[in-house]
Amino acid sequence: MYYRIRNLREDKDLSQEQLAKLLNVSQTTYSRYETGHIDIPSQSLIKLAQYYSTSVDYLLNLTDIKVRYGKNK
Repeated sequence: MYYRIRNLREDKDLSQEQLAKLLNVSQTTYSRYETGHIDIPSQSLIKLAQYYSTSVDYLLNLTDIKVRYGKNK
């Protein structure tokens, strides 16, 4: 379900543990976010979007536009 957060993480050669620390969750919880076993809280989605300089809509697969609104490509 949240394959884009996995793809973005892998593109930056980051571990699940590194992103889990950013979000103040365990690696297991973060792994469950990526697999869609649990929903990502909105504040965590916002933090991930800011970290990756993208939009929450992109993370949620609501748009294919990777660049955050108001940002130049």
